[in-house]
Amino acid sequence: MTLGVVWSPILPLWALALAALAVALVAGLLLLSRTRGSWWRIGAMTLALLALANPVFTQEDRDPLQSVVAVVLDRSASQSLADRARMTDEAKAAIERSFARSPGFEIRWIDAGASDGQTDGTHLFEALRSGLSDVPAERVGGAILVTDGQVHDVPAQAAAIGFTAPVHALITGRSTDRDRRVVLTQTPRFGIVQQSQTVGFRVEDNGTGGAVVQAVVTIRRDGEVIERRTVTTGATTTVPVQITHAGANIVEIEVDGLEGELTPINNRAVVVIDGIREKLRVLLVSGEPHAGERTWRNLLKSDAGVDLVHFTILRPPEKQDGTPINELSLIAFPTRELFQIKIREFDLIIFDRYAQQGVLPLIYFENIARYVRNGGALLIAAGPEHASSASINDTPLESILP
Repeated sequence: MTLGVVWSPILPLWALALAALAVALVAGLLLLSRTRGSWWRIGAMTLALLALANPVFTQEDRDPLQSVVAVVLDRSASQSLADRARMTDEAKAAIERSFARSPGFEIRWIDAGASDGQTDGTHLFEALRSGLSDVPAERVGGAILVTDGQVHDVPAQAAAIGFTAPVHALITGRSTDRDRRVVLTQTPRFGIVQQSQTVGFRVEDNGTGGAVVQAVVTIRRDGEVIERRTVTTGATTTVPVQITHAGANIVEIEVDGLEGELTPINNRAVVVIDGIREKLRVLLVSGEPHAGERTWRNLLKSDAGVDLVHFTILRPPEKQDGTPINELSLIAFPTRELFQIKIREFDLIIFDRYAQQGVLPLIYFENIARYVRNGGALLIAAGPEHASSASINDTPLESILP
C-alpha cells in the first residue's frame, strides 16, 4: 500500500499564485502592525488558500507484473541427429525446475525451426519476435535459445531483436561431433541448350579442428555421372555443366562421407537449371483455314527469337470430292515425325481452332499430354468446335486441361 497527495487546484495556477502572494502581503502587514488576532487571521487565510489548492490524499494498492522470459526450442531437422532431441528435452525440464523457484517470471515456450516446406534454414529469432509480439519491451526479462547453433536469421544489430534484455543460448551436441556438407556458392537458374553453365560449391568439414583434407566429389546430371574430381575442403570449386535439353536439368553434387560424421544427408546438394533454347520453337496447328491464321503468323514471325513451324489442315481425311490424289498439290501432314519423334524439340504447341478430324490418332494426344507433364507448353485457341462432339477435350489431353 502506498500513500500520497495529489494536488488538484480549483483555480488556474496563475490565479492561485496571485492569491498566495496576496495572503503573504496581508500576513506581513498584520505582523508589522501587531494587530490583535493577527495569527488567527493568517491561519484562516492559509486554510482558505489550501482549500483552493484542493489537496487529495490517495492510497494505492499495486501488484507487480511478472517479467516475461521466452524459451525458444529449436525443432529443426539437425536437432534430431544423435541424441540432441533428448538434450533439448532435458534442458527444457531443467529450465522449468529453475524458474519454478522464481515466481516473478512468466515463461513463454516457443517451438521453432520445424520445416514447413517454404522457409529455408532455421529461423529462431523470427520465431522469438513473433512469440513476444504482444509483450511490451519493458516486460521482457530475457530469452533462452536451446539450439545446436545452426541459426540462419541472427540479426546484424542487437537492437533488431526488439528488446534490451539478455539473450542466452544453450548449445546441444558434443564437442566431438563431426560433419561434412556441401555448400552451393554459384547456382545459375537458366542456361541455353547445348551450352555450359558454371556451378560453384564448397566442401566444409565441421568439428575437425580446421584440418584441410582432400575429398572426392561426384557430379551427376539427370542421374548420370558426368565427372568425378578431388577437391580441397574449405576451397570454392567451380564446374562447367552442359545443358543438354530444354526444361529442368537436375545437377547433383555429392561428396564422399567423413568417418564418424553425424549424417550423410548434407553430403549432397542439388541445383535445378532450366534449359532454354536460343530460339523458341513453336508448332502451330490450325484445324481449318480462317482469317485469324494470318494474325498468328504475323505475331509469331515478328519475333526473331521464334522459330515457327505451321501446318493448316486443308483437307481432312473424311472429305471425299472425287479429286484424284495425283492432282492434289497438298503436303502430307507429318504427324509421326512431329508428335512422336521430334515433339521434345518444341517449346510450345498451339492448336488453333482444331477439332478431332481423324488426322491425329489418340496415341499422339497421349504423347502431347506426356510432353506437357515433362515441362512442355500447350496453348489451345478454340471456338465453337471446343464444345462440340469433336472437341479435343475428349482426348487424353483432358488430364492436363483446366
